[in-house]
Amino acid sequence: MPWSWRYEGTDGEPVSGPSETFSSQADAESWIGQTWRELTAAGVSSVTLVEDDRVEYRMSLQPAATE
Repeated sequence: MPWSWRYEGTDGEPVSGPSETFSSQADAESWIGQTWRELTAAGVSSVTLVEDDRVEYRMSLQPAATE
């Protein structure tokens, strides 16, 4: 089952991004750890990890708000 990322902009709407697929969750997570800065520079504010059509989790790429 291939793993992939879906990309969203600040408005929550889908945005285009690399259409990479991975053979494991660990490979997908390693890749996002290496490329998140480039994705945010391209307008991606959050990503969703998907295995086939099943959503594993959604994650913000924005810095955590400080109080």
